[in-house]
Amino acid sequence: MALRRQPLSAPRPGDTRPAAQRLAVPLLLLLGLQGAAAAGGPEDSGWLQDAEPSSRLLSQAARAALHFFNFRAASPSALQMLASVLDGRAWVNQKKEYKFDLVFTTEFYSAEEGEKRLGKCSAQVFFRNEKPRPSVNVTCTQLVKKERRQKEDYQLYKLMKQLKSPLNAVSIPDSHGYIAPSLRPIWDLAFLGSSYVMWQKTTPFLHYYMSQISSVKQWKTNDDAIDFDYTVLLHEFSTQEIIPCRIRLVWHPSKPLKVTYHCQERQTPEEASGAEDGSAVAPTGLSNF
Repeated sequence: MALRRQPLSAPRPGDTRPAAQRLAVPLLLLLGLQGAAAAGGPEDSGWLQDAEPSSRLLSQAARAALHFFNFRAASPSALQMLASVLDGRAWVNQKKEYKFDLVFTTEFYSAEEGEKRLGKCSAQVFFRNEKPRPSVNVTCTQLVKKERRQKEDYQLYKLMKQLKSPLNAVSIPDSHGYIAPSLRPIWDLAFLGSSYVMWQKTTPFLHYYMSQISSVKQWKTNDDAIDFDYTVLLHEFSTQEIIPCRIRLVWHPSKPLKVTYHCQERQTPEEASGAEDGSAVAPTGLSNF
């Protein structure tokens, strides 16, 4: 028996459109569904995008990225602090893991009065199971020129190496909040080392700021590095607690920064020393510095 050809799309009563127009909408819908399946957005793997992430949460992730950036850059002359978050997206899954895509601006931490120097960064930040030490991939531009940064770092290094006796100081800033110009490099080095600690300890809900150096001791070394032992006070937001941390910092302008620490808090000694199973299996990326 011969097969009869059927119309590809039978018109509804009263539908006078050509067959091509009647086919267009279903075909586009089919292609759209196929494209979405191939793309596989975060929702396909259990991630749900937060339609309106809070500015606090985005700032929290941006600060974590900057702490990591400062630590890896290892330059007390080019420390950055958060200016504002320009754009940010956030995802969360059932394990309470958080992912962020961010664009934000930075300010030069030690800018002189009247000097305004803005950088721009993009970052991806991942918190695993609400734990600290997020995984970070960050790229920053428009920062301190490399030649100036290297010159200022070397001047600081030379100053510390030429001290006739190792430095031993307490209470920076003083009770009036004043930091003597001669002690400013010591403060910047402490902030550099604290950046590592603050990155290690930041969670989606807790962030830190170095509020004071309660003591600092410089150790003599047999090599060309500078070795400092700091006790710093970290202000924990949002608990408002002040947490003492002892930080050992070994620094050389042309070498990676070495930091070990122990914080005195209501945790086990293993957790307080930064040995916890954090979000980052290993730090990911830093570029354009």
